[in-house]
Amino acid sequence: MQEITYAHSPYEKMFVNADVYGVGYDEARAAKQPVRLGLIGFGGVALSKHIPAIARLKAIWEPVTLAAVCCRDERSGRRAEGIYGAKWYGAVPEMIGSEQLDGIIVCSPDRLHCEHTLACLEKGIPVLVEKPLAVGLCEAGGMAGAAEKAGVLLMTVSNKRYSPPYRKAKTFIEDGILADPAMFIAKFNLGYDYVDILEGGTIHMLDLMRYFMGDAETVSAAGVRKYAYNRTGYPFDNGVAAVEFKSGSIGAVYTSCTALSLKPWEAVEIYAEKRWLRVDDQYALTLYDDETGPAKSWSPVIPNTLFFDEEFGGYMGLIENFCGCIRGTEQPLVTGYDGYKALEMAYAFHIAAAAGEKVRLPLDPAEADRAVNAIFKEAKACKKVET
Repeated sequence: MQEITYAHSPYEKMFVNADVYGVGYDEARAAKQPVRLGLIGFGGVALSKHIPAIARLKAIWEPVTLAAVCCRDERSGRRAEGIYGAKWYGAVPEMIGSEQLDGIIVCSPDRLHCEHTLACLEKGIPVLVEKPLAVGLCEAGGMAGAAEKAGVLLMTVSNKRYSPPYRKAKTFIEDGILADPAMFIAKFNLGYDYVDILEGGTIHMLDLMRYFMGDAETVSAAGVRKYAYNRTGYPFDNGVAAVEFKSGSIGAVYTSCTALSLKPWEAVEIYAEKRWLRVDDQYALTLYDDETGPAKSWSPVIPNTLFFDEEFGGYMGLIENFCGCIRGTEQPLVTGYDGYKALEMAYAFHIAAAAGEKVRLPLDPAEADRAVNAIFKEAKACKKVET
C-alpha cells in the first residue's frame, strides 16, 4: 500500500488510499520520537485552538501527548484530567518540578508570559508562547535573550505563518514568482473591543509583514477613538500604519475593532513586478500574473476535503513544527525573537500614532515601554473624562 503522509493531498488520501478522513495509519509519523507537552493556562485559546490541534495531530498518528495542564481553577483542572487525560497542577513550579515534559505551551494571561516562560527556560524546557510574547519590549527581549543564553528553544504563536494560504504565498516569493515584492497591504477587523486591537489581534498582520517583506525601518501611523462605547483605556479603535522596509519596499496595515469581524475580517495583498496576489480571510489565495489571462485561484473544496480550522488556522503546523524542533529534526519557522519584533512594530504603531511623527526602528526597549505606558495612561484618563 502506498505510504500516507501529511504532505499528500486530500485527493490522494481519498481516492488513491481510500482514506476519506485523512487518518489512515502513517507508519513513518507514528515512529517519530514521542513528545510530552505541558500547557500553562486553560482559557478559550487553549481550549479552542491548541488542544484541538494536538488532538487532530494525534488522529493522524503524530506521537504527541498533552501530559499536564496548569491553571488556578481546580474545576477546570479536574475537567482537563477527566476529559483530556492531562494531569492538573495549580502552580507552574509544581508542574515543571514534577513532570518530565519535552515542551510547554504558555497560554496564561499576557502579564504572566515572562514569568512562566523564564521558569520553564531555567528548567531547560522548550517553550511556545501565545502572542503577544510579553507586555513590554524589555520583558520580551529578556525572554528571547534568556532562551538564547540557555540554548533552549523559544517559539511564539505566529500561527498564520503556518496557515496553508500564507505558506503558499511565501513559496511564490521564495520561488521567484513574486520576486522582490514592492508592497504589502493588510487589513484586520476584530469587530469587538475586549481584545487589544494591536497586541491581541493585528500583531498577526505585523508579523506577516516581516515574514513576507523582512525587517521594517520606519513606521508612520494614525489612530482615532471614534466611538464612546469602546474598550476603556485603549488609545484608539481604528488605526492605520505605513511602513518602510530595509529592502526599500513599503507596506500598510489598517485595523478596526468597531467593524464587523466576519464579513470579511482579514485580507493580505502582496505586489511585485507585473503580478500580485491576495489572500482573503486566511482561506482563499488568488494570484494575478497575466494582464489578459485568467487569475489563478486556490481554495479548499469543503464538501470533498474536510476542512479543519486547526489546520487552516495554522495551529497544527505550529505545534508540529514545535515538536519537530524538540526532536531536533526541524528548525523553527518562528522564534521568540520574531515575537519581540512583532511587538516592537506594534509599539512603533502606538508611538507614531500618538506623536504624529515617523518612528525609526529598532526601538530602544526601555524608552519604548515608557512611551507606550504613558500613551495608555493618558488614554485611560481621557476615557474617564468622556464618561
